[in-house]
Amino acid sequence: MKRRDLLSMIAAATGTAFVGSNVLAYTVMPIQDSKDSGYSNDEVAFFNEVGEIIIPRTDSPGAKDANVGSIMSILLADCYSPVQQKAVKSGIESLKSKAKTRYAKDFLLLTHEQRTALLSSIDEEADMQNKKTVFANSSSNEKELVLPHYFTIIKQLVLFSFFSSEVGATKVLRYEAIPGSYDGDLPYKKGDKAWAT
Repeated sequence: MKRRDLLSMIAAATGTAFVGSNVLAYTVMPIQDSKDSGYSNDEVAFFNEVGEIIIPRTDSPGAKDANVGSIMSILLADCYSPVQQKAVKSGIESLKSKAKTRYAKDFLLLTHEQRTALLSSIDEEADMQNKKTVFANSSSNEKELVLPHYFTIIKQLVLFSFFSSEVGATKVLRYEAIPGSYDGDLPYKKGDKAWAT
């Protein structure tokens, strides 16, 4: 898969509109071995723990059930630039440092409530930074590549990895491997699952 295609699909899956584009169609991704990704087992486990706060297990599977950490490590290694990978790695260290500063504990030793509070505050920080970046770029005549906040990248990867996994596509969404023809007036009842095709 080409990097540009993946980034377009992640943007589409996480809220950016691509009207009439093929990037909205994706297939279920099998979980692959992440040994060659350059991310350690501890980093993969860390991604899973962060993912579980973003998509927790309820009456449906959560991020750890889909092993999003493994998928994220492969996508980061294969499809993101070294600059983006470095931003995520330094972001992970920043997140761990904030956990120690705020709670005097390692992130993995925090309670679910503490993890949620910490990641919520980082998510707010990311939203503010991303809004400032968009405003600064829109008022400038020069187009320059500005990285989004590291947590935005992590969150998008968690969402994309989960909903394109077999667990996310078949147990949370309604999955049909070979969809039928387009129907713009498909009946919908409150509580129906979204489609994964």
